[in-house]
Amino acid sequence: MMLKPFCGCGVSRRSFLGGVAGLGASALLPAQAADPTVQGNKNRIDTHHHFFSPGLNAAMTEKKVIQAPAINWSLQKTLDDMDAAGTATSILSATTPQVSFLDEEFGKKMARENNEYAAKIRGDHKGRFGSFAMLPMKNMDDALREMEYALDVLKAEGIGLLTSYGDKWLGHPMYAPLMQELNRRGAILYTHPTSANCCNNLIPNTPPTVVEYGTDTTRTIVDIVFSGTAAKNPNIKFIFSHAGGTLPFLTERLEKMPVIDPKLKEKVPNGVLHELKRFYYDTAWAANQYTIPSLLQLVSKDQILFGSDYPYRTSEDNIKGLIKYGFNDTDMNQITRGNALKLMPKLAKA
Repeated sequence: MMLKPFCGCGVSRRSFLGGVAGLGASALLPAQAADPTVQGNKNRIDTHHHFFSPGLNAAMTEKKVIQAPAINWSLQKTLDDMDAAGTATSILSATTPQVSFLDEEFGKKMARENNEYAAKIRGDHKGRFGSFAMLPMKNMDDALREMEYALDVLKAEGIGLLTSYGDKWLGHPMYAPLMQELNRRGAILYTHPTSANCCNNLIPNTPPTVVEYGTDTTRTIVDIVFSGTAAKNPNIKFIFSHAGGTLPFLTERLEKMPVIDPKLKEKVPNGVLHELKRFYYDTAWAANQYTIPSLLQLVSKDQILFGSDYPYRTSEDNIKGLIKYGFNDTDMNQITRGNALKLMPKLAKA
């Protein structure tokens, strides 16, 4: 989880910084001794694990949008968190606001620096890390060039985008060339929520992390499906954070949409559920008795991925939640490793 984008769109600095205050505090507590029952077989793969490059941190500091998790992040703390949860490999990704708060040219530079920093960490710690590369999304030519560099040169495991940029979700026609290329490559597209321009500061004393992040994840899923993006690009392996946000609770409404509006049928020729059931969903902020049952009504266990949301939650927190829910050893191995290996088989050699 992370904060809404600081993009000069009516978001106060106080509100921006407040997003982490209520929900990220647990990640700032001193690490506890590792629990052997949580560590498990120590080969888990975390697909939702954040890091902060020096250049991006400096830019956020200059723009006064830096927060404690970024300031306090270190590679050693990341490794300690992974070891406490039996995580063998974490897929690093930049979280909100990525480079959306920067101008086009500087954002392009910071995206490259960030992706190269992730590649360096991976190279320095063989087998412990992968990455979902960030793209400068204000210009599609720049985004396509960075995608090519990240996947072909840096060998990133996939691409990591925000759920929206301004008031454009990922099914917007502007992003069609990127989706087409990701589809051609059969690439992974991981998404992380943010708060769209439309919906900042709607509820007093409630940071966007509480309601808007889950809602924006659902908005982008709906946009991807009903724009026809999902059906046109069946080879993209979509990963959505936080169990898909509010999606499991709205599935019936989404199923009815093509019935109410027959024009939508051509956008979902295989049906709404076909698309929703092929997506992957992670367990960050969802490893609990409220969310998992609903998600399991939508998808099978082989579409669920372990995601910690470190440093906004600890990896150990997430594993404890999955165990408390009642997943057995076979389920845990599938959710915390097997499903990720289907998407990223080269990690088996790590």
